[in-house]
Amino acid sequence: MFITCGEALFDIFAQPSKSSAPHGIGFDGVVGGSPLNVALGLSRMGNRASLFTRLSNDMFGRSIRAFMKEMGVHDDYCVATDLQTTLAMILTKPDGQPDYSLYTKGTADCSMEMSDIPTKLDECDQVIHLGSFATALEKSGAVLREFAKQQAGKKFIAFDPNARPIVIPEREPWHAMIDEMLPVSNFVKASDEDLDFLYPGQPIEAFLDRCLAAGVDVACVTRGPDGAFAKTANGQSVDLPGRKVDVIDTVGAGDTFQAASLHFLAQSKLARKGEAQTVDLEALVKFAIDAAALTCTRRGADLPTLSQIEAFAN
Repeated sequence: MFITCGEALFDIFAQPSKSSAPHGIGFDGVVGGSPLNVALGLSRMGNRASLFTRLSNDMFGRSIRAFMKEMGVHDDYCVATDLQTTLAMILTKPDGQPDYSLYTKGTADCSMEMSDIPTKLDECDQVIHLGSFATALEKSGAVLREFAKQQAGKKFIAFDPNARPIVIPEREPWHAMIDEMLPVSNFVKASDEDLDFLYPGQPIEAFLDRCLAAGVDVACVTRGPDGAFAKTANGQSVDLPGRKVDVIDTVGAGDTFQAASLHFLAQSKLARKGEAQTVDLEALVKFAIDAAALTCTRRGADLPTLSQIEAFAN
């Protein structure tokens, strides 16, 4: 039912080295990438989810494909290539926030071609999620945005800018991506951290109103431990606090919020243009906040199952 589009990479976590060599750094690698995380979250909540990207034939790419199969994420729309896999080096800061260094030049998911765009989609795939840096990069971004335009009006389009200044430090490419994506999107989620970088000094509500003015049905901004603020095209407005949890790290929390929101819309049978705005917005945001908070109690992007979210919420 869901197609997520964009990067699939390896998160390499830095940790104290067990070597006796001075200043050594140890590494622990796990499969990651925001769009893949969203697909994983949707799958764990009981949905059919596929990924549209380029996957490398290298050892990391093979591990990603095996991971997807094990987690129930379909590779119907994955294009094989000999280009190398994108790597994200992550150091968790004392406050639980991740500090990233990304290696993306000439990598598989950042080098997509127009010929990679699927010519035919499975009829059951009704929701398409896009976002993060692959959608903003010049080469892969042009492909993914074109795919969104081709499917706008036919499929329900969800978008999360998920800005990564470490990959693209200039604001202009991100602004261009957002300007292009808002008019074709039905559900948009951003974080306050995204907006601090993209539109410094502007209030959260200004971004939400801009989304709605562009034709978006539901727009949300997450605020980490402070919850989320959301609005709909039919005038609903919800501002909810976050759940208090013992944070291990916040990797994957935003992706969990996105997956949970899309799951809620689909289960409400409202993942359709013009109908999503009628959703019970407070219930949607609460469900997504609970799901994201649960992810924060785990290391890495270990997104929860539906039963785990429901147990945590009660």
